[in-house]
This record gives sequence, structure tokens and C-alpha cells, in this order.
Amino acid sequence: MQESKRQKQVAAVLQQEINDIFMRLGLTMIAGGMVSIAAIKVTPDLLEARIYISLFQINDTAAALQQINDKAWEIKKLLADKVKHQLRRIPVIQYYLDDTLDYVFKMEEVFAKLAAEKTPENPESN
Repeated sequence: MQESKRQKQVAAVLQQEINDIFMRLGLTMIAGGMVSIAAIKVTPDLLEARIYISLFQINDTAAALQQINDKAWEIKKLLADKVKHQLRRIPVIQYYLDDTLDYVFKMEEVFAKLAAEKTPENPESN
């Protein structure tokens, strides 16, 4: 099902404000790695927001996600203060790990391996 215009608008507002909150709380850098919000998906009833977190160069992703979940109440409180005049109800926020960056790195490794296996002496593999 395609997202409605209102879902996209609410997701954009949430992403802007949550990015700002993450910066203020110091959640953009965890364990020497970078944390960013990859996407926000809002349910059609606008009561639930799924926030996909991208972690770059963080070895213990579970601990990083737990650190964000530990501050979930504080994040939601600050978010409510920011968007209380734009939304009737603050959505229930759930954090998920976005693994698309890992997938991209894995695909690049596969392509590099295939390119290394392809030799000029073997014209059949072209």
C-alpha cells in the first residue's frame, strides 16, 4: 500500500525534529561510530512511527540500539514539545536497525570478488 500525502508529511516533520533531538542528546556519535536516521515510516492512522536507524562503523550494533532505546522516553518527550501544535497525538515510536548499508558493502565485496575471478585468459567468463 502506498503512503498517503499526510503520512509523508508527518514522517518528514518527525525526521527533522528527531534528527535535531539526536544531535542535542549526543546520539549522533556512539562508540566512535556514526548514527543517522535512514527513514521514518508512519502507519496510515498516524499513531505509530517506525524509525530506521543506520549505524556506521559501530561494532556492537545491539548495544548502540539499546542506548537509543534507553533514551526513548526522553526523545519522545522532547519530540512532543516540538510538534504538539502540528500533531494531535504523538505517535508511538519504535526503533529498528537499518541494514541497507551492510547490504551495500556485502554486494560490493561480491562484485569485487567476481571481478578478481574474471581473468583475461578465460574469455568464456566475459
